[in-house]
Amino acid sequence: MDKEIMNKIKSGATVRVYERIKEGDKERESVFQGMVLARKHGGEVGATFTVRAMVAGVGVEKVYPVHSPVISRVDILSSPKKVHRAKLYYLRDLSKKKIRQKLGV
Repeated sequence: MDKEIMNKIKSGATVRVYERIKEGDKERESVFQGMVLARKHGGEVGATFTVRAMVAGVGVEKVYPVHSPVISRVDILSSPKKVHRAKLYYLRDLSKKKIRQKLGV
């Protein structure tokens, strides 16, 4: 992943992650779009970021390794003006309207 995009993946950012999925002998690209709740371990080899989205009314979280070959690209859709915490785990219990109010999106 590009260094510039790695620096833009921060808590509160809305991202679209494209990951390659291999099914049998075929390979396809799957898209997961959501909000970044946490970024862990900086730029190390084991660095990860957690993305949360609502899929069919159920909250789904995926943890992606930053240096994973499975990720083909990451698009940053929006970034909040200011986030007061590094980990946004408290957003799990809030509605979309409350999240927008808290983050100022």
